[in-house]
Amino acid sequence: MEKETFIFEKGLLEKADRTRKEFCKDEVHLRGIIEFSNHCVRNCVYCGLRRDNKNIARYRMTEGEIIALALEIINKGIKTIVLQSGDDFYYTQKSLCNIISKIKAKTDIAITLSIGERPLDDYQAFKDSGADRYLLKHETINPALYRIMHPGQDLKQRIKILEYLKKIGFQIGSGNIVGLPHQTVKDLACDALFLKDLDVDMAGIGPFIPQKDTPLRDQPAGDLDLCLKVLAMTRILTKNAHLPATTALASLDKEAGQLRALKSGANVIMPDFTPENYRKDYKIYDNKVEVRLEKAKQIISKAKRTISQGRGDSLKYEEDS
Repeated sequence: MEKETFIFEKGLLEKADRTRKEFCKDEVHLRGIIEFSNHCVRNCVYCGLRRDNKNIARYRMTEGEIIALALEIINKGIKTIVLQSGDDFYYTQKSLCNIISKIKAKTDIAITLSIGERPLDDYQAFKDSGADRYLLKHETINPALYRIMHPGQDLKQRIKILEYLKKIGFQIGSGNIVGLPHQTVKDLACDALFLKDLDVDMAGIGPFIPQKDTPLRDQPAGDLDLCLKVLAMTRILTKNAHLPATTALASLDKEAGQLRALKSGANVIMPDFTPENYRKDYKIYDNKVEVRLEKAKQIISKAKRTISQGRGDSLKYEEDS
């Protein structure tokens, strides 16, 4: 990141924590992640799942495996399932709708999809099948930097998709990476303003962490303190959006990364339920820590916060069910 003179407001993290308490109360929402495929047709230069990475063992979970694991997670008291993958078109509209509808048929939990860019009619089909939320991070709002980081992709298209998702009734999530090469503090401020203007229901903000099989392998990781300041700024601007204490923050500081995030405006933790035989190959970045359910509960306890018993739906529209 370019060095710039930029003074964050004194007491920024504390102000963010007060804002979180005012608008989101003291509950922390748990979202159970299933990373069901590490195949991806995209070639993003920072991501270990990129198409040109030949050193990764690829996997795909079956429909039956995904549904069975989702039901296991629900039985542990988790009220939101996050289905996450690379941009993998092996899973057709029909197969994904089947997965969504079979999970929803069992219980009224929330389903968040994080499966990248798809044809617009896919999104409507997913919504009709019962999906509640869609997470599509914009990563950086700087168009030139976006093109460098995402060869062959266009920031305008990503924003168009986010606006469409919102239009058809999804609770939408976006978010950005902190610490990308050539990124400026102005870029980060614009990221936070974009999330405010889009009026997102949720936003994931995490540090850049290099992956050894990508073109950015030799770049330094993002700065933890800067990432927490961007998280805090986003909390103050978005007020009641759900903001996770990301696993990437925990990967930078195993002992205190997520705890510090909870004290800087975050109100969500996303424990990973992906089976170990698959999880070890979901290598978006290196040295990813394992955040399981018990660890998430311990962090919440250390933060002197409570675990939400509701679905954690958007605070912009309705109270938690």
